[in-house]
Amino acid sequence: MQPSKQDAAYLWDMLDAAKAVSEFILSRSYKDYQMDRMLRSAVERNIEIIGEAARHVSDAYKEIHPEIPWKSIIGQRNILVHEYGEVKYERIWAVASGRIPELISHLEKLIPPVPPEEKS
Repeated sequence: MQPSKQDAAYLWDMLDAAKAVSEFILSRSYKDYQMDRMLRSAVERNIEIIGEAARHVSDAYKEIHPEIPWKSIIGQRNILVHEYGEVKYERIWAVASGRIPELISHLEKLIPPVPPEEKS
């Protein structure tokens, strides 16, 4: 099943933010992450974006794609947004370095290619 235009837009937002996280942590260590406030902020912000976009994907589409951990993604976003004082660096690093690459792989299979006339 191809996603609706609206779901496709949210999936694209998720993929774009996930790729940004991967780029930000490329060749970086957990120690780098701990010591760099700007890096932490950038990673956390993009994980929030992933969660917010996931929250808006239709329930019908989520149901047919259980390979995406929708509840966990949205839950992580809620923690970052509402319980930011409780954010654990090691947990965010584990998401960024372990779960994001898996998410990218899943999302790339779900997003329809952009038609040539829409590419710029």
